[in-house]
Amino acid sequence: MIEIMDTTLRDGEQTSGVSFAPHEKFGIAQMLLSEVGVDRIEIASARVSNGEYDSVRKLAEWGKRTGNLDKLEVLGFVDGGASLKWIEDAGCRVVNLLCKGSFKHVTEQLRKSPEQHIEDIRSVIALAVEKNISVNIYLEDWSNGIQNSPEYVFQLVDGLKDLPIKRFMLPDTLGILNPGKTYDYCLLMVNKYPELRFDFHAHNDYDLAVANVYSAIRAGIKGIHTTVNGLGERAGNAPLSSVLAVLKDQLGEETNLKESKINKISRLVETYSGVRLSPNKPVVGEHVFTQCAGVHADGDSKNNLYCNDLLPERFGRVREYALGKTSGKANIRKNLEALGIELDDESMRKVTDRIIELGDRKEMVTSEDLPYIVSDVLNHDGTSEQKIKILNYSLSLAQGLKPVASLKIEIDGEAYEESASGDGQYDAFVRALRKIYADLRRPFPMLTNYSVSIPPGGRTDAFVQTIISWNYAGVDFKTRGLDADQTEAAIKATLKMLNRIEG
Repeated sequence: MIEIMDTTLRDGEQTSGVSFAPHEKFGIAQMLLSEVGVDRIEIASARVSNGEYDSVRKLAEWGKRTGNLDKLEVLGFVDGGASLKWIEDAGCRVVNLLCKGSFKHVTEQLRKSPEQHIEDIRSVIALAVEKNISVNIYLEDWSNGIQNSPEYVFQLVDGLKDLPIKRFMLPDTLGILNPGKTYDYCLLMVNKYPELRFDFHAHNDYDLAVANVYSAIRAGIKGIHTTVNGLGERAGNAPLSSVLAVLKDQLGEETNLKESKINKISRLVETYSGVRLSPNKPVVGEHVFTQCAGVHADGDSKNNLYCNDLLPERFGRVREYALGKTSGKANIRKNLEALGIELDDESMRKVTDRIIELGDRKEMVTSEDLPYIVSDVLNHDGTSEQKIKILNYSLSLAQGLKPVASLKIEIDGEAYEESASGDGQYDAFVRALRKIYADLRRPFPMLTNYSVSIPPGGRTDAFVQTIISWNYAGVDFKTRGLDADQTEAAIKATLKMLNRIEG
């Protein structure tokens, strides 16, 4: 069983521009331990700020109530016990003690001899034992140390191995290792000290963090450090999602992680951190389970010929089939099946030609657009089949006053009118719409995400694409609106949503 320690709340927060509010730290910590199933989390660095202290104290209180206190770890320093006092006062009882793992760091940063540093560490550990605080130690800059001054690394470990240290944690602090060196150096440590437990802490400076984790496990390392979405200093750390997939599928190793929760924690951290995920990021990227080529969709219909072990359902997701100039009939048919639409061969050919035409013009085509494209291509009036129509609306914005929306819509031939104020023009529009639905005792979907994209170039008349995510009766789906005005685009996306749930 490989142990996972996630350091999103400590090392991940060292990402440039990322700072989690106390309630955000609390939410991430709870989900990591209670839902995702990581074994331990590193929640802070000692003595950073009063705000950090309050966050740690709140988490410690929760950990004590729920039996998770020993899973909460705080980075501490060889500072004569000041970090230990901070950790003790905050209510935690595990310190990850930052020690110097290379000769250069000891002699040039601390300006001490190895013997002096070892004695300082031993003193702090003795104090931790008095305070009933468990100790793990980081050998900071270990990768440079084992490569350039291995005799110092062995001297350090030999000087500490008789102490009550639970784990010796081996960080590739500057991300300099490759898979071959990681394997060799980790195997050296495991073979030389078989009685000790080692963790490996990768950084991604050469885009090798996950590959190095793979090699560390092959060498016999039993603990791996990760961050959600690969957050971390400089190029970041090993992403939790990728590490999970590699451990299980490539190495056959078991963890306590719940695959189905990985996408959920990824989205939560994306929202709180403000760091957007690349659409092609493995496992959690928006497009990684989207087939674009028509031949792939055809193969999926014939015994999943284009699927690997990374099935989207494992991670709480579904496979999608993109629509564009590379779409074949198979792609389109997959999307139509999902919408419950059947077409004959001639109609399918016409729809395929239209989608390819739109793709050539670089227009985005989505499954939500398909009913309108089908209606247009087959010479039907797409609007006549809509059960819900927006007859009229007015939006007002005045300085010092809340925006107001007045709305008149038609549902199944009946007109309804309502007004509301909101925190923005679109918010006011939705509030008015919700009033109508509440009066009619009709359920209304929950808006779960809202994103706007504008083409580059700085044109003020450029089209705005608004993508809104909804949850209705337990089903997640998206609608898109395109207009030169952002609010108009959002309203168009909302109208698509209303007609979709009616269908």
